[in-house]
Amino acid sequence: MKTTPDERLRELERRADDEMARIEAFCADWPKLGDEDRDNFHSVVICGAGLSGLSIAFALKRRGVRSVHVIDQSEEGREGPWMTCARMRTLRSPKYLSGPDLGIPSLTLRSWYEAMHGADAWETLDKVSRQDWMAYLTWFRRTVGIDVENGTTLSSIDPAEGGLALALAKSDGTSRTLTCRHLVMATGIDGCGGPRIPAMVKTLPKSAWTHSSEPIPIDFLEGRDVAILGGGTSSFDWAVAALEAGAREVTMFARSADLPRTEVLAWTNFPGFLGHFADLPDLERWRFANLYFNFKVPPTQEQYDRACSHPGFTLRLGCDVRELSMDGGSIRLTTASGIFRADHLLLGTGYEIDFALRPELAGLVDSVALWKHRFQPPQGEESALLACHPYLGPGFELIPRQSEAGWVSRIHMFNAGALVSLGPISNGVTGLKYGVPRIVGALVKALFIEDSNRYLESLAAYGEPHFDPGIDETVTTPREVLT
Repeated sequence: MKTTPDERLRELERRADDEMARIEAFCADWPKLGDEDRDNFHSVVICGAGLSGLSIAFALKRRGVRSVHVIDQSEEGREGPWMTCARMRTLRSPKYLSGPDLGIPSLTLRSWYEAMHGADAWETLDKVSRQDWMAYLTWFRRTVGIDVENGTTLSSIDPAEGGLALALAKSDGTSRTLTCRHLVMATGIDGCGGPRIPAMVKTLPKSAWTHSSEPIPIDFLEGRDVAILGGGTSSFDWAVAALEAGAREVTMFARSADLPRTEVLAWTNFPGFLGHFADLPDLERWRFANLYFNFKVPPTQEQYDRACSHPGFTLRLGCDVRELSMDGGSIRLTTASGIFRADHLLLGTGYEIDFALRPELAGLVDSVALWKHRFQPPQGEESALLACHPYLGPGFELIPRQSEAGWVSRIHMFNAGALVSLGPISNGVTGLKYGVPRIVGALVKALFIEDSNRYLESLAAYGEPHFDPGIDETVTTPREVLT
């Protein structure tokens, strides 16, 4: 008898419940201390309900941590970049990498995909589409029971008694404040800053350019000439999207004389590096991170082939754009190879680390330690890129620059800004199975140690009966025991 995808998913969910029961996936609740009854108070707040945020929430649930609240600025089904600013057809990571399932076979992408499309479809699949990936994450969230407050933006972070005060703004225009012990910033590639906009681009009117981080429809490019700055993976995503939107000509300008060909994450994916990068001394972490950033991310073969097969696409390698200006209604690009003109400029210029670029982090600029405050590299090994990254502790926590700002250590940066301190274990699926246990272990440890005296009092008052010896409470001798 044939079954439908919905029927197969329901069976998969039953199997997942059985697997979790067999391995005691969910630990017992902790002794109650009364905090659960406080309004707008949570042990942990997770900002971001994409891949990382859902994985951390699931892991905390498995460790018995109550009162975890997840927020996301997007509506349900649009968390993360997959349905907003991501423009590639498929994910770049291999399909077999473990994701938020945390070792539960029936919660894996493979199990979901086979239930939806069949085992044969999985075998012939190269990489999963971003639409299927988003559908999988939505299914995972519902299946493991993670509640998310969507349409909610974190506006600011301030110290509060015993924790943090978070100002939240709702998409309906309302706002409120809640408090928590610890905050996890699961905010992705721009979580410690924002898009990198070259200075010469800022001289142009905003209507003339668009950065790859902007989730906008690009139908307006139909019939227009388009220039792209950058030769990395996001630039090729731009090129394909623009061409398929009907752009007349798309010209990509890249400073490098050649395209990157090596995906550095493929080398990093082994337990020694991902599991113990954070245990290295500062100098070695600095050197590894410097090498890591020297590897530029190549386009997927599919995106490159799709762009190059289009007659309207031109790739200009070793053609650095030196000046930008408006010339009537068009953009004038001055390069070493001559003058070019375009109707619109697309930026594949990446992201930068700068707390001042994010409203919720701007107030922390003078309070947190960056690598430049804690480490002086040897002469000749300086890097402004690495120096501006936050210097994080072993649990992804911010380190205060001054002792009076100790409260910032309750903020954990599980995003791209953690790479120099902890390695690539919080910026995608490759290192997730190493990053999630690390941050969750740190949170569980902190929550217990902070309240150890209260747990001691709870133990002293503990009297739940587990054994009945048959003593009659009205007399001092045992009741007769039959032999």
